[in-house]
Amino acid sequence: MPRLDWLRTRSAAFLHDILMIPVAWLSAWWLRYNLGAIPADDLAVAVAIVPGLILIQAPVFYYFGLYRGVWRFASLPDLVRIIKAVVAGLALCTALLFLFNRLEGVPRAVLPVYGLLLAVALGGPRLLYRWSKDKGSYRKASKRSLIVGAGRAGEMIVRDLLRDPNREYVPVAFVDDDRGKQCSDVHGIRVVGRCVDIPKLVRELEIELILLAIPSASALEMRRIVGICEEADVEFRTLPRLQDFTPRNEIVDSLREVSIDDLLGREQIELDWRAIRGGISGRTVVVTGGGGSIGAELCRQIARVKPRALVIFELSEFALYSIDQELRDRFPDLTLYPVLGDVSDAAAVDRLLKDYQPDVVFHAAAYKHVPMLQRHIREAVRNNILGTRTIAEAVARHHVEVFVLISTDKAVNPVNVLGATKRVAELVCQMLTRRSASRFITVRFGNVLGSAGSVVPRFQQQVRMGGPVTVTHPEVTRYFMTIPEACQLILQAEVMGAGGEVFLLDMGEPVKIRFLAEQMIRLAGKTPGRDVEIIYTGLRPGEKLREELVYSREQLVGTHHEKILLARHEDTDPQKLIQALDEMADACERYDEEALEILLHRVVPCYGEPENAEVAEKKVIPFRAPA
Repeated sequence: MPRLDWLRTRSAAFLHDILMIPVAWLSAWWLRYNLGAIPADDLAVAVAIVPGLILIQAPVFYYFGLYRGVWRFASLPDLVRIIKAVVAGLALCTALLFLFNRLEGVPRAVLPVYGLLLAVALGGPRLLYRWSKDKGSYRKASKRSLIVGAGRAGEMIVRDLLRDPNREYVPVAFVDDDRGKQCSDVHGIRVVGRCVDIPKLVRELEIELILLAIPSASALEMRRIVGICEEADVEFRTLPRLQDFTPRNEIVDSLREVSIDDLLGREQIELDWRAIRGGISGRTVVVTGGGGSIGAELCRQIARVKPRALVIFELSEFALYSIDQELRDRFPDLTLYPVLGDVSDAAAVDRLLKDYQPDVVFHAAAYKHVPMLQRHIREAVRNNILGTRTIAEAVARHHVEVFVLISTDKAVNPVNVLGATKRVAELVCQMLTRRSASRFITVRFGNVLGSAGSVVPRFQQQVRMGGPVTVTHPEVTRYFMTIPEACQLILQAEVMGAGGEVFLLDMGEPVKIRFLAEQMIRLAGKTPGRDVEIIYTGLRPGEKLREELVYSREQLVGTHHEKILLARHEDTDPQKLIQALDEMADACERYDEEALEILLHRVVPCYGEPENAEVAEKKVIPFRAPA
């Protein structure tokens, strides 16, 4: 450490305080004699007492926490600690001197003067040093900022803040849970504690803004730190992920409010992009339902790895127009074909595959709103089951290499129409993989944050309107991941599958919807129950308290990707399934919803019986690479 930097360490502060003890003590004697010469006998007594004062006073300094902070951040609480340490040390010294020699030879006036001088000698330089450092900051309306994270991101933002001519934010201190970084300096800004100390430091250092410079933190860690920041009751902002940083001179502009994605998304996923490019680059890819939340993000991810052509098959004219315009603006070199059509329309599907001859089909087209589909069983069966059968059988006829079905955790022990229809769609793909050369792969996952019709946009709207926020049940839980995360794992599963697999995306731990609602209210700067009320409305038809990702009879097997698991399932009788599918098509033509309900129960026996459904325990067989 450079010699001048050592002067700012706690060791230097301690040495200063030790030196101030004899200075204050002898100065008190000098004042006692009206700034004149101290008699030789009295001076000898004064000097003899100095080592005892140091031995007593030094531990008291440590006990009262004079070295928890540093001079750069000295404040009123530091001055209070100094006064307490001086008074306690003086009382202890006085008591010991009285017991030792009844204060013989020590003028009574020396003791209180010594205490006063020592308090000034300890506190004065600290406050003067802080004033000299901060005087430039107070000239403008700058926010005193505490930075969480003294790593690369913290270093980058402090450097930019110190160079910012507008001085909108003034870095005051760091906190970091890394013990090795405690008491270190980053561009002259000290690491003064850990994250748990944030509320105390906010008060002591008069912090107005907390900056979270931890772009690599997991969602669990972000939830912990955000909870601590909320206790501190000051504004806080965060930086984006390191790979999303703007150029260095714009890092301050990258600061944003913490979003619900930060709290529920998880650590950065490591993908095998070489394998993904090998499965997509130079190939023609069809995405059904490409205008929806998942479908549109799949299109964005696929466009990045440069397919030969991307074909978007979408029923909604506006959704198709929107994603077409977006992709043309962002990827001008992409060969893109928007096709308006319905997966339930056999002629349209057959023409699609004949005209474009795709190598890969991602089937994301589906109805998915649980309460809505409870009242529209025919439309759910027609789109989710018969639409999947139509395009899957066309894929087999046209010898498309890969077909990927996007499924849902609601297909496991389904209690609603959505889950039952998606489970039958899974069975269709498993059946066809044994009857064709095409690879049929199913990817099953839970809720995605911010998808159309999901709970997050609904909560955001309710919070903006001032509430109330409606939650079905205080104990209802769901699995969540971000849309980009889900789509990247879908692409990874596509290149991993040999055909017939049901891949599960590791969704982490389930999250209570109540927690989600409370956090979204807090992130809006309001207090749950006071500013925005939360009302529990009861579970809606077809809803579970807890979702599952695997059947009890399915065996979970690890894969070479830690976020993707393989569910080994039981075979289904293909003849019985084909017969049921034909009967479903006939019932749809007759608009016989009672028959459709019966057929769903026949194909998925556990449908609608949550009390009797078996809940699988998540035991994963470790992945072993082939020899």
